[in-house]
Amino acid sequence: DDPRMLRDGGTGATAYAEAVSVYLAFAIYKGANYWSSGCLWDNITQRAVQTFGRQAVPMVWDFGETNPFCSYSGNWAGFIRAICKVIAAFRFNASSQITQQDAQTIRLPHSTVIVTDPPYYDNIGYADLSDFFYVWMKPNLKGIYPDLFHTLSTPKSEELVATPSRHGGKDAAGEFFMTGMKKTLKNLAAQHPPEYPATIFYAFKQSEVAKDGIFSRGWSTFLEAVIASGWAITGTWPLRTELTTALKAKVNALASSVVLVCRKRPADAPVITRAEFLRDLKRTIPPALSAFRNANISPTDLPQAAIGQGMALCSRYTAVLEADDTPMSVVSALQFINHEIDAHNEGMHDEFDAPTRFALRWYAQFGYEQGDFGFADTMARAQGISVDAITRERVIIARAGKVALTQRDALGEAPDLQKCPAWMACQYLINAYEEGGEREAARTIKRMGGEQAGNVNALAYAMHGHCEKRKDAHEAVFYNGLVGVWTDLVVEAARLPDEQQMTMQIKEV
Repeated sequence: DDPRMLRDGGTGATAYAEAVSVYLAFAIYKGANYWSSGCLWDNITQRAVQTFGRQAVPMVWDFGETNPFCSYSGNWAGFIRAICKVIAAFRFNASSQITQQDAQTIRLPHSTVIVTDPPYYDNIGYADLSDFFYVWMKPNLKGIYPDLFHTLSTPKSEELVATPSRHGGKDAAGEFFMTGMKKTLKNLAAQHPPEYPATIFYAFKQSEVAKDGIFSRGWSTFLEAVIASGWAITGTWPLRTELTTALKAKVNALASSVVLVCRKRPADAPVITRAEFLRDLKRTIPPALSAFRNANISPTDLPQAAIGQGMALCSRYTAVLEADDTPMSVVSALQFINHEIDAHNEGMHDEFDAPTRFALRWYAQFGYEQGDFGFADTMARAQGISVDAITRERVIIARAGKVALTQRDALGEAPDLQKCPAWMACQYLINAYEEGGEREAARTIKRMGGEQAGNVNALAYAMHGHCEKRKDAHEAVFYNGLVGVWTDLVVEAARLPDEQQMTMQIKEV
């Protein structure tokens, strides 16, 4: 028997028993998430919902209780089975070592490839939230890992997040984050081998940072730190890393982390003017957006990925100079990038049929609320169509001098989905998906045909953007969800038999 303990690299019975204890402790911590008085009760599924549906512990007036020995969500046996599945999937092809060190001062082994998921400014208080589990971990694991559990609670003073209560206000907290992040990324960039790219995962929702064209410091500060460290962003791509729970779906949360692929910026990188930067943006952003849409990136994640493409342009240069020869700030660069994204998206509206263009612009102005007939008439004429024609298509309801978009629950019988406006086809598809699931949605896509289905997919992206601007999270969920399952729907639709051919076969029989 190897008498060494698990923390010392032991491989005998002692270390094995400690490893089993660690895995059993994981089940206890999972139980803490489902057995606390912070659990909500889901009336639809009739079960308790975990405490951490998001990165906060909300107040719960009437919590749900779970029996640890039941057969439903939150049971002990289920936790054990889940852990066993993970262990069974392990592949022990190489040895590994885990150390806990300060990223600002760490010295890396030669040719270390960096993959990092840094903290998100002030979005998540990791240490504070960890205390919820730490109090259960400490009594169970302090004998196995005494160095990790020698404090009463998790250490917080050196945590690289912008917490105003710790640093004497927002400005001081932001400065603490910026200084630490610059030092960290500069340290990592200096040691990273030039022959490999570094990858940085970042899941910071674009719609949460833009307010009247002014960006909060979270996203802009992080990008500024990346560029200041000497790295150039050479690519961006969203990876679906987030578990989309029912709660996250309701709040239209990110499903992906945006991976920034970085390499060291050459010391002789050129300096360009703002005019040159804007010309580069106009050449880069449209094809990037098209590529992301073709890859079926969700509308929630699309702005993040597109912004990364724009910042890749900015970061490849030593500086982008304004008209007065001062370096362009990251905030200004982000504003220009978002303006180019918006301009491209607005230009896409011209590709839709006239009733759909009207509906898009009407929703941007009024949502599903009523507006004056006179305004609607002016808007319709600008699209080369009349209010009467749009009414006949059932896109809108016009009565008593008022106009409003037709609610989805009042659409009536489906028209010819290949010939009707893309707006109507999209609304019927949402109804089909909500009422009949993926199977019925796939049948609806089959009835549309390929060209109309492409129009509907593009419309879903366009509408999600309008929903975000109107802060209409409820409506945005429908379009984000539609794109999220689009590939599966198209594949399923291709498998379905052609309905017209089936009708002819039935008549022959």
